[in-house]
Amino acid sequence: MTWIKTIPYEEASEKLRQAIDGERALYPSEYAEPTGITDQAGGIAASHSLIPDALFHAFATFGVLMSSDLPLTRRQHEMITTVVSVTNRCHY
Repeated sequence: MTWIKTIPYEEASEKLRQAIDGERALYPSEYAEPTGITDQAGGIAASHSLIPDALFHAFATFGVLMSSDLPLTRRQHEMITTVVSVTNRCHY
């Protein structure tokens, strides 16, 4: 397993905190913590903590695409992501 340095929110610079808070604000309400950047952060989402601008743009994109203002319903979004995951043979 590869280890990548991450920066917990509590130790984040102002720029990183603004990036995390900014992208989280775009997510649907059912996502309490969309990026996984928490005390026990791990994985690919937390690795973005090293580059705040990349973190914001990568995860804000998803938040905007899931906007309730768009014509697709949440069920349709989930159906599309399920079909794409099966097509790509993802295990998650």
